[in-house]
Amino acid sequence: FVVQFGISSYPAVSAAWLDANIKDDPVTQSNQRGYVTYAKTTQPNSRSTQIFISFRDNSSLDSQGFAPFGVVDAEGMKVVEMFYDQYGDQPTNEQDQITKLGKAYLDKKYPKLDVIKHVTVVGAAASAAPAKPAAGKVAAPAPTKPR
Repeated sequence: FVVQFGISSYPAVSAAWLDANIKDDPVTQSNQRGYVTYAKTTQPNSRSTQIFISFRDNSSLDSQGFAPFGVVDAEGMKVVEMFYDQYGDQPTNEQDQITKLGKAYLDKKYPKLDVIKHVTVVGAAASAAPAKPAAGKVAAPAPTKPR
């Protein structure tokens, strides 16, 4: 139902961000197809480096405090839909190992997993105090071919 990413391939980078949580934003728009949202735990103010893109209507996440902050346009979603999806939720259950061991672990256990190497954020910058946050557009990166 989503594609989630944001754990660094480098354990030292993951460790540096481990306790650098971001305060929750109010949910002002719904988690719809293409919307980009911070992943978090059930604890308040637990957002960090992981984000996800919704593949479908995930409005059930709205009441749980998942606040979208951007949207992938239709062309970008064509790229997102090309990501390798045959691992399903498997990597989700191994976030501790991925955080501790990084790229070496992913390359060994999930050799076909796509890697995001570059992202371009497009659209006007938000003003200092917007009345209602608007979703920015996130251009999805081209997936890399399996190694």
